[in-house]
Amino acid sequence: MANGLMEGKKAQDWINLILAACLFISPWLIGFVAETTPAWNAWIAAVVLGALALAALSVFAEWEEWVNLVVGLWLIVSPWLLGFAANVNAMGTHVVLGVLVVAASAWAVWDSRHHPPAHA
Repeated sequence: MANGLMEGKKAQDWINLILAACLFISPWLIGFVAETTPAWNAWIAAVVLGALALAALSVFAEWEEWVNLVVGLWLIVSPWLLGFAANVNAMGTHVVLGVLVVAASAWAVWDSRHHPPAHA
């Protein structure tokens, strides 16, 4: 059972890693690479999310999921706080990916709180 739980947590970390990759390439794919503020915000957040996901894949720590959750919340509010909400493509990308990161991270935190790993 503990192995199945860890696989579930790894799935959440893989989801965050995929979301980080999507966020990193989004300025080119969605077409806001010429606007430095949303592009750099996406790249920096993606690197942080990717690094945390890779770290969590090797050794799970709940704090990593909390930091992911904060980064996801930042992605949701950053278009307004950094002033690029008028760019619908950049704003939509940040909000949608932010919501997905928050959901995956909240799921991982909830899972760790309700199904703590069994110690041998």
